[in-house]
Amino acid sequence: MNEILVIGGSRYFGRHLVTLLRDAGHEVTVLNRGSAAPPAGVGRLTADRGDERALRAALGARTFDAVVDQVCYTPEQAAVARRVFAGGRAGRYVMTSTMEVYDPATLLGDRPPVAPVSESYLDPARPGRGSGPAAEYAEGKRRAEAEFLGEPALPFVSVRSAHVLGGGPADFTGRLAHYVERIGAGLPVDVHEGAYATSFVHHREIAAFLAWAATGTFTGPVNAASHGALSVIDLAELVGDHLGRRPRYRRVPAGGEASPFSFDRPYALDNTRATDLGFAFGHTRDWLPGAIEATARHAGVGRGEAG
Repeated sequence: MNEILVIGGSRYFGRHLVTLLRDAGHEVTVLNRGSAAPPAGVGRLTADRGDERALRAALGARTFDAVVDQVCYTPEQAAVARRVFAGGRAGRYVMTSTMEVYDPATLLGDRPPVAPVSESYLDPARPGRGSGPAAEYAEGKRRAEAEFLGEPALPFVSVRSAHVLGGGPADFTGRLAHYVERIGAGLPVDVHEGAYATSFVHHREIAAFLAWAATGTFTGPVNAASHGALSVIDLAELVGDHLGRRPRYRRVPAGGEASPFSFDRPYALDNTRATDLGFAFGHTRDWLPGAIEATARHAGVGRGEAG
C-alpha cells in the first residue's frame, strides 16, 4: 500500500483516478480548494495549491509515496510544489500534462514535429509563441514541466495526455458533444482542408494510466494515447455512423478556426515509450462508439433525429 496525494481530482477522469487508487488499496488523500467532497474512504485536505504558506500548513508534516498533480497550469504553481515536496516529502511527482506542449503553432522555430511525435522532440524550456487561451495553455504546461526539472529536484514524471473523450455527463469540455449535436441536427462541421490526424485517450484509460504512473519507478516525460490516431473526418464519420446521419462539412483555410480536433499541422502522439514500459493501451476505434453513445444519450440526440 502506498500513501498517495492527488492535487485536484474532483471531476472527470481525476475523480475516477482517485477511486481507482482507493480500490487498489492505497491510502489516498485529495487536496483542493474544497469545491467538492472526495469519494468515501478518501482523505481530504483544503488549500489553494498556489499559496505556498497555505499548502505547507495543510500538509503539516505528512509525506507521500507519490503525488499526482491534476491541476498544474503555470510555472509559478510548479515552483511552489517543487519547493514544498522536495527533500523526501514525495517519493515521486506525477504531473498531468498535455499533448498540446508539442503543438508547432505555439512553439518558436522551424522544426515541425514528425508525427507521431515522441517525447524527445520537446525541450520544455523551448520558447513559445502566439497569444490567446490555446497558446497560453500550452506554454503554461511546458514551462511548468521545465520548472519541475529545476532544483531542488524531485523524481518527476510528466504525463503528456492525448485528447480525453468519454464519460457522457462527466465530460465538461463539450468537444465530443459538439459533433454529436451538430451532426444530429444536420449542421455542418467546420474542418481544415487535409486535416491531420490527432490522438485520443478514453477518460477511464487516462485515469488508469495515471494510477499506473503513480506506482511506477520510471521518470521523465511519457506520452499517453490510445492506439490509432484519427482525423476530424474520421471522428465525424464515426459519430455519423452512430447517429445514422451523414456528416456535412464546411472547409476552412489553413490557420482558420475550425471544430475541435481539426488540425492544420501534425503532432499526433507516439506512445512507444509507455508501451515499452508495460502499459497496454486500447484502440480508439474500440472505445469511441461507446463514448459517442454516452454523449448522444446525455445530449438527447437519437439515431436519425434532426435535433
